[in-house]
Amino acid sequence: MDLTRMEEILNDQRESFLKRSSGTVRDVNFDKYLKHPRIVVISGVRRAGKSTLLKQFSEKIENFHFANFDDERLFDFGLDDFQTMMLAFHKRSSSKNIILDEIQNIAQWERFVRRIHDEGYKVFLTGSNAKLLSSELGTHLTGRYVKIKLFPFSFREFLEFKGTVISEITTEAKARILVHFDDFLKNGGFPEYLLYKEPEFLKRTYDDIIYRDIITRHGIRNVRQFKQLSHYLFSNFTKDLSYNSLKIPLGFSNITTLTNYIHYLEESYLLFELFSFDYSVKKQRVRPKKIYAIDNKLRNVVSFSFSKDNGNNLENLIFLELKRRGQDIYFYREKGECDFVILDRSAVIHLIQVTFALDKHNRRREIAGIAEAMENLNCNRGTIITVNQDELIHHRGKEIKVVPAWRWLLESNQADMHSS
Repeated sequence: MDLTRMEEILNDQRESFLKRSSGTVRDVNFDKYLKHPRIVVISGVRRAGKSTLLKQFSEKIENFHFANFDDERLFDFGLDDFQTMMLAFHKRSSSKNIILDEIQNIAQWERFVRRIHDEGYKVFLTGSNAKLLSSELGTHLTGRYVKIKLFPFSFREFLEFKGTVISEITTEAKARILVHFDDFLKNGGFPEYLLYKEPEFLKRTYDDIIYRDIITRHGIRNVRQFKQLSHYLFSNFTKDLSYNSLKIPLGFSNITTLTNYIHYLEESYLLFELFSFDYSVKKQRVRPKKIYAIDNKLRNVVSFSFSKDNGNNLENLIFLELKRRGQDIYFYREKGECDFVILDRSAVIHLIQVTFALDKHNRRREIAGIAEAMENLNCNRGTIITVNQDELIHHRGKEIKVVPAWRWLLESNQADMHSS
């Protein structure tokens, strides 16, 4: 491509980018990443707001260059065109900040990014997860990048999106929070869905991930079987599952194919697999697993679920927040059960039980489960999260806090995303 045409396209893109709404400010430590010496890679599920986060970063940079490779005018862009692009950038300004959106569309982009980073440029980039995986980044960018894993809105971000600012928890503020929390529990956190409330948007997002990011990329031949597995997992989120229990009903001839399919769903951020805690890694791998979904409303649309599923939705919500915080998570299954075991450097530091409400039907079971886990795993910090209960329980020498989910979510520290 000649320089004049390149300048024209990049100037058009820059003008469009500058006009774009910066949306709801995300819970990201902007200063940390702006000062970080490595390439900043923004990854996450499709339509979670990666490009919008780029815009938010750009507003904190005095001068920058921008290119969006999801542009039909750049579909023939080749490796040699990177040099032309850099010439166009330099003609506009001497800035050393470069923002690259959807760069995965260009073959061997990693080599270019590595080169300009080594030359002293500060680089921010996004891309489809299917082509922007850690394994692929590691080939040419080992030790050169830090990753921000972007999820759909957290509850704090959801309130910001709704224009609700809570400076003090008064009775009136609590009432408003509970209304918003019920909305968040049901409708999830995909920004565009919350804007227009069109289920078809979530269906299209799911189909794009299934077909473009997984089936096409991995050359899956038995599309029907793969889709059946995905649907089954979404329909049975938060429940115990074993590979063997899935193999025969879904017609898998071997476990390897089944586990590969689940891995593909996980690397696309659609689903997450949670292991049962055991000090033996081998035992962890053979025990039943649990599956969680990236978003409650997406899960509802995909699984055609018309029931309220309040308890499962709440558990899924807490799991997502723990992932957002970068926690090392397992679940506990022995005589009793506990939903989440939190580790820090191989030591159990916190146990969390989730139930929609503690009542006469489940109170003894829920308390006994977390108390057993606290005893067996030698952990003194136990929390039961419900929708709106608040108490302190003393049980067999253990102190267990019962906290409302909305407060637990809002009291969290600013999300400091995983870095690699």
